Amino acid sequence: MADWLVIAIAASLPWSTSATGILIALWLAAFFLCLITLLSRLSFASIRQEAVTLAGGLPLLLWLMAGVGMLWADVSWAESFGGFESFGKLLAIPLLLAHFRRSNRANWVFTAFLVSCTILLAVSFYLAFWPGLTWRGRPDNFAVPVKDYIAQSGEFVICAFAVSFIAFGLLPNRPLIGWGLFALAMLFLANILYVSSGRTAWVVAAALLVVFAFRQLAGQNACAVLVAGILCACAIWETSPYLRGQISSMSAEFHGYTTENARTRIGLRLEFWKKSVSFIREAPILGHGTGSTKYLFRRSAVGEGGASAAITNNPHNQTLAVAIQLGLVGVGLLYAMWAAHFSLFCGKSPTAWFGFVIVLQNVVSCLFNSHLFDFTQGWTYVFGVGVAAGTLSRSQADLETAKLS
Repeated sequence: MADWLVIAIAASLPWSTSATGILIALWLAAFFLCLITLLSRLSFASIRQEAVTLAGGLPLLLWLMAGVGMLWADVSWAESFGGFESFGKLLAIPLLLAHFRRSNRANWVFTAFLVSCTILLAVSFYLAFWPGLTWRGRPDNFAVPVKDYIAQSGEFVICAFAVSFIAFGLLPNRPLIGWGLFALAMLFLANILYVSSGRTAWVVAAALLVVFAFRQLAGQNACAVLVAGILCACAIWETSPYLRGQISSMSAEFHGYTTENARTRIGLRLEFWKKSVSFIREAPILGHGTGSTKYLFRRSAVGEGGASAAITNNPHNQTLAVAIQLGLVGVGLLYAMWAAHFSLFCGKSPTAWFGFVIVLQNVVSCLFNSHLFDFTQGWTYVFGVGVAAGTLSRSQADLETAKLS
């Protein structure tokens, strides 16, 4: 039951926050029911084993520090607990590591996510190509059926590069399937370049292209892929009015902020970052306490106007979001967690590559967003890392057992 619930969670993540939340609650209930009634080989000892590893222990330490950070937060307990909830999903990482160390259904989880995103891709293109439809999905997001363009484009980037790896491996023996998967990957990228996307997704795609080229190919071939990527980017620039419009608007947004203090997308980010740095300087080591972000922005907005009067609990940068609350100690734990998860996925298997894509996508996107604290992106990271890392641990253990025998 726990296996199938994780598969259902992967399928629901691109579509519904409510359904995903319910399924996560059911998975946790099923998981602990197995432990209590001894219906599976899992035991509390296996969870403890994962909790003392870097991959499973560092998320737990970051969560524990957030809990302790509630003690020195100069805000109400309700606000402090609201900030603490943002760290809660990290607790699922050691549980998933323990679960998928013994489960053989990881590929089902990844397939469910890919199929679900492919259906979402088809609906997105359908909305884009049929402008006369009465139902347009999200009214404030063109060709985005559910959630928002940031979540959708992030999921499409993950799928594009995960599928590209599989296609690359299939080309020598099954060229038709390989080229078909490459075509699917190109459709995912076409959607974020021509239809609807967050700007962060383009930066993530560029970073993943560089890593993919040098990780999977020899030096000269990797350089050839990057040159081809640059040529394709030039062609896309000439053929995509959507991309040109999004890039061109950045200059106007920046000018509006610097001259009129206007609340533009870029202007708000720069304002949030500038104020966040000043907050961190006030309490650099341990921060202002868990849940203090909105209070600090509210305090700084008194008597201000325009972008300077904006109040938020999300500074749109994961490092700043953690540093404001937990200081440099919290940031150290965050970076150590990312490094530990990167180190798990240095292999050449599809599972290792999928986990690497999840971590790199999260790290790069967290330069411009606080995605670990967001529902869809945060749970995508948690389940992606937990399922992939647990599966790799099981494969490694099986290999060691085979060598001994």
